[in-house]
Amino acid sequence: MHEEHGVNILSYIPFLQDLPSHVAMTILLGLILVVTTFVARNQLIAAMKRSDGGLVPDSKLTYRNFFEILAEKLYGLCESVLGHHEAATFFPVVGSIFIFIFAANLIGLIPAFQPCTDNLNTTLALGIFVLIYYNFAGFRAHGIGYLKHFLGPILWLAPLLVIIEIASHLFRPLSLALRLRGNILGDHIVLSVFSELVPFLLPVIFYGLGVLVAFIQAFVFCLMTMVYISMSTSHDH
Repeated sequence: MHEEHGVNILSYIPFLQDLPSHVAMTILLGLILVVTTFVARNQLIAAMKRSDGGLVPDSKLTYRNFFEILAEKLYGLCESVLGHHEAATFFPVVGSIFIFIFAANLIGLIPAFQPCTDNLNTTLALGIFVLIYYNFAGFRAHGIGYLKHFLGPILWLAPLLVIIEIASHLFRPLSLALRLRGNILGDHIVLSVFSELVPFLLPVIFYGLGVLVAFIQAFVFCLMTMVYISMSTSHDH
């Protein structure tokens, strides 16, 4: 489902060279995120042992401050879309998805590394997870009554609306997957081409655009995830 392009340095590592590139990159990304989480947790514990209990932020931008700012902004976005009460419930999942996608996109900016999010297998897996999760949230919020969401308000139109609703829900993960994969793949190809044509100075501009694209695509994916969760858990339908 994916044509390899460029050079992937992981293909030269013995225990990763036989794996598909997106699988190898996902393993590497998982290890990086585990180490990052461990370091962040240790810094948070150290801050809580201070006399101020860690409530006073550091005077300059630090590792801890960066992730606090990121978490605060993400949580604010969750509150604006899902509401105050639901944000606390769904923030861990939405935040994890954002961190994974954003980090995966950024890795693609490192020369000789290919982002796992430019492979349809990865993005479709993320989309299917979102499909399963927001429907699970809908059943948890409404019980078996959640199925009424697929029937519509008019009983005699229910057979037609069931087909339309199911098709709509099945299209959502595909839409998420294709949008994310297409944008990251396109950005990676453009960066590679211009880096080969003009290896000095000019690629800096495209690296800056690459960081912006990495953030926007992670943001859009998470925003759509929150919208789907909100639709499935809302008590208005």
